[in-house]
Formats: sequence, structure tokens, C-alpha cells
Amino acid sequence: MDKRQRLTTIHGDAIEELKKLPSKSVRLIVTDPPYNLNKDYGNTKDKLDFDDYIEFSRQWLIEAKRVLTDDGTIYVFMGMRYISYIYNILEQELGMHFNSWITWFYTQGIGKTRGYSPRHDDILMFTKHPKKFVFHLDEIRVPQKYYRSVNNMRGANPGNVWEFSHMHYSNKNRQNHPTQKPEALFERMILASSSPDDLVLDPFVGSGTALRVCQQTGRLGIGIDINPEYIEMTKERLDTPFSGFDSIDVRMERVPNDLNNPDIREDYIKNHIEWFLNYHPDAISNFMNEVNKKYGHKMLKSGQQDLFNML
Repeated sequence: MDKRQRLTTIHGDAIEELKKLPSKSVRLIVTDPPYNLNKDYGNTKDKLDFDDYIEFSRQWLIEAKRVLTDDGTIYVFMGMRYISYIYNILEQELGMHFNSWITWFYTQGIGKTRGYSPRHDDILMFTKHPKKFVFHLDEIRVPQKYYRSVNNMRGANPGNVWEFSHMHYSNKNRQNHPTQKPEALFERMILASSSPDDLVLDPFVGSGTALRVCQQTGRLGIGIDINPEYIEMTKERLDTPFSGFDSIDVRMERVPNDLNNPDIREDYIKNHIEWFLNYHPDAISNFMNEVNKKYGHKMLKSGQQDLFNML
């Protein structure tokens, strides 16, 4: 089946369109809703009265819980001003189960002259069941700093602080959207909390990042947006040839120290590309350059120089 046929874009109000979806039909919700910070989203302005915004959030989250499977998960991006209220709705009102508070750290952001410039966004992860939920840790591990036989060389847990660059306006994948998020953020959440052919939903699809990641990782996807221009933007993005996700955790290119055994070193180099760079072919050359810097002289002695030609 063509990858585009596995993805559905819906133009409409998130709450009303969520009501049309069957209960317990979605394995994962990953979404970046409006933060109520007066952003310009074309045909809508992100500026509601406090009570109206909280009620808006409550209504879409009620529907989100309904459509999630019993082992489903929701990730919600949210700015600091309202995140505590979203947390309260999810836990105290809807009875969902808190799992993680993820901090997305970035090195560049809004500059302030009175007060401290913000350098992070937050992501809440809640599950419908406290223990029975999908989580594929092996799909999202990051390379170890050192090779040790006692380590899991498949990699380490990435932790709850994630460093990814902002979507700079010079990025070739930058869309005409005010709050576009890096694909690698969605890659990690979608790989961790869903399986191939699972249905993933983004009720505020915006520039289409969630559906682009679903497309490339073998998931089914539904994206909803009230702005028809964003729906068209998403469709165009899905038709763009894929050469790798537009961002990467810099740790994915890390080469462990102490890979001194030639056989272990060769197996690890081959596995690293499959484990950590599967959706980042444009990063393989950087990884191999790091391998060469760290182990090139040893690989010359062990006759492993052909690895640089093969990969």
C-alpha cells in the first residue's frame, strides 16, 4: 500500500472531529496544541480568556482519552504558563496516569532583556493504564559513552531531557508555520509508544510533522487542523521525497570509547547504523568520520579499513 494512503488529514475543529472517531481506536496521541500565547495561526488567533482556554483544553482532552485504547498513551506539548492546568485535567479530572515530564532543551530561542530567555518546552506523557501500555525502549536508546561488556550495547535510556535544535528558518524542511517542531522529537515518541501499523493521532497537526514521521515509520496516522492551509501544507509535505528526518539527537552519532576488540568493534559499527541511524541516512557519514578519528589507526592494523567503503 502507498504510504500516503495510510494517512488521513481532516480539516475541522479538533473537538468536533475527535467526537467522530470511534472509542478506543487510537494507540497513541502526540500533539502540540495552541499554548494560548497569541500566536498567529492564519485563520485563528491563539488568545482566549483564561477560563475559555482551560475549558477548551478540558473538552479536547476528554475526547482524547475516549479514543485511546486501554494500553494507549498521550504526549502533550505545553508551555509553562498552562502546563500545570493540563496536568491537573489529565490526572485529577480524567484519571489518567502520569508517566514522564519531558523537557525539550534547545540552544536558541526568544531573547529577553528583562528576565531569563526561555530555552525549553515541556511535554507531558500520560497513559490510560498505570502498567499496561506500549513502550519500546530498544527503539529509542542512545549510544553509550563507553564500551563495557556489562553494558547493554544496544544503548541507554535517553532520559527525560531531550536536546534537539529548533526548526531554524534556514532549515530546508522549515514550513510556513509559527510553531513547527523537529521531526526527531516525534520520531522518539512515536517509536517508543506505538508499533508499526498502529494508529497515531495528532488533533492539532499544524505543519504535518506527526504524519510525516508516521509515514516513514510504518504507522497509520490521522491529522486534524482547523486551518485548511495547514492541511494542504501537510499533504504537500507528505509528497516530498524522504532523505532523513530533519533533526537528530547529537548523541546518536556518538562512538563509544574502548571499542578495542576488532570483532566487537566491527559488529558494533554495523549495528550502530541500524540501531540509531535508521531514519537518518544523512548522519552516517558524520558517524563514520567519528569512527575514523577514534579508531582509524587501529582499524588499519586490524585490516578493517574496508568498513569505510562498505557503509
